[in-house]
Amino acid sequence: MTDGFAVEMQDVVKQFITPEGGILSAVNHVTMQIRDGEFFSLLGPSGCGKTTSLRMIAGFELPTEGKILIHGRDMSQVPAFQRPVNTVFQQYALFPHMTVEQNIGFGLEMKGVSRAERSRRVSEALEMVRLPGMEMRRPKQLSGGQQQRIALARALVNKPEVLLLDEPLGALDLKLRKEMQLELKTLQREVGITFIYVTHDQEEALTMSDRIAVMSKGVVLQIGKPAEIYERPASKYVADFIGETNFIDGVIKNQKDSSVEVDLPGTGIVCVESNRTFTNGQQVSIAVRPEKLRLNTEMKDANTLRGRVEDVIYIGTDTHYGVRFAGGQKVRVREQNFLHDHHEIIQIGDEVSVSFSTVSPRILTE
Repeated sequence: MTDGFAVEMQDVVKQFITPEGGILSAVNHVTMQIRDGEFFSLLGPSGCGKTTSLRMIAGFELPTEGKILIHGRDMSQVPAFQRPVNTVFQQYALFPHMTVEQNIGFGLEMKGVSRAERSRRVSEALEMVRLPGMEMRRPKQLSGGQQQRIALARALVNKPEVLLLDEPLGALDLKLRKEMQLELKTLQREVGITFIYVTHDQEEALTMSDRIAVMSKGVVLQIGKPAEIYERPASKYVADFIGETNFIDGVIKNQKDSSVEVDLPGTGIVCVESNRTFTNGQQVSIAVRPEKLRLNTEMKDANTLRGRVEDVIYIGTDTHYGVRFAGGQKVRVREQNFLHDHHEIIQIGDEVSVSFSTVSPRILTE
């Protein structure tokens, strides 16, 4: 098998029988390769197949078709307890009657590791998650963030080849969740273990991941680095799911090499750089992020369209504008407030120009 991959899913299918007797394909011919030492996220809404994929890697579910390999070894039919992986769940499942030391060392005890060795490895694990000296506490004496770290320590103490994390920060409040995102990424770099992380939170995935797989209806739509997924989405679904995006419908007017002219009916003609090939008259959507647009600003080699401001939302650092073009389509514009003096703030009803560079948008057909 190819070297350097911690986990490989090869044309994996997972089907369930519904209560009505039908067949549900929770995972539908998924192929992905996760590199050794990578922080890899499975991202998508509820029901997209991400948790089912994780459970198949863990061995809690067996694939209906296809193969799952861990460091080149076929694990498709291997039971969970024989796989070199550990899982951290959203509900930490700490034993309330046990101390922190007993919780972390439980798996080692089941493997017959000596008490002295257990104690040493538990201390190492607590140092790893930055909770030294907590051995004698019980779960109820810990905060939510501390319990989450203990669950991580319990998973890491067994030295798995791959750590699987199923929305482990979902039970934390927003501030603590953001802190733990950075701590998790730092911890992953320090231990060097492959992390496979399931989340429905796109900002969380962008913050933590080396690469992301965006899933929908059991299918992987795109795999890439966070910047690639955000800046160069492969489809309207990915563009819409990852952050906020404007979609402006139009028709291909002309293409010369990588320069594509798109007619926006009733609004104007814009030029967009693209390495794809289109045909004249083809229906497309231009996807452009709100922060890529500028109001009443001269931009070199840019497209400029006229519109009227319909709403203004001031949120301190940024101001969000809704602008309606003459053709009826509306876009959202996000501008940081340092770009304008207070007296230059644009008001509802103002006629404005909306400018964006030729390289900022993506032309999408689906």
